[in-house]
Amino acid sequence: MHKTILITGGARSGKSRIAEGLVLQMGQPAHYIATAQAWDDEMRARIAEHQARRGAEWITHAEPLDLIAALTATNGKGPRLVDCLTLWLTNLMLGDHDWRAAGQALLAALPVQSSPVVFVTNEVGMGIVPENALARAFRDAAGTLNQWIAAEADEVILAVSGLPMKVK
Repeated sequence: MHKTILITGGARSGKSRIAEGLVLQMGQPAHYIATAQAWDDEMRARIAEHQARRGAEWITHAEPLDLIAALTATNGKGPRLVDCLTLWLTNLMLGDHDWRAAGQALLAALPVQSSPVVFVTNEVGMGIVPENALARAFRDAAGTLNQWIAAEADEVILAVSGLPMKVK
């Protein structure tokens, strides 16, 4: 069953929990494609928190950059959760990779997926205009990437205070 779902929302809005519940309803084994990199103690703690709440029904794949390879390797093997697109974009931009080309390649890979894919992303454009050029470029890139994935997705869900709101 090909299905693409995008879950977006602010920080600590419940996006990941909502996504985890949806993916587990789709079948097992469930694949968790984690894009985070543990650069400091705070990020290590966040990653540990996510890992602690996942049970044995999850197979974790750590992939900070080559998201298409992770989707290809897990295709046909159960539903996948990509958590999250925002960190993937961060990794691309900080590594001086062409995020636009990577995003377009990801879009091209979605229609050939035979197993469902649920993406988590952050809605970063609802706050103040960032003070520096890199932060503004990131905000703009995240908004663009989110629009691309939302257009391709079968469903889009906005997480607000732990509640899912169906947008598409």
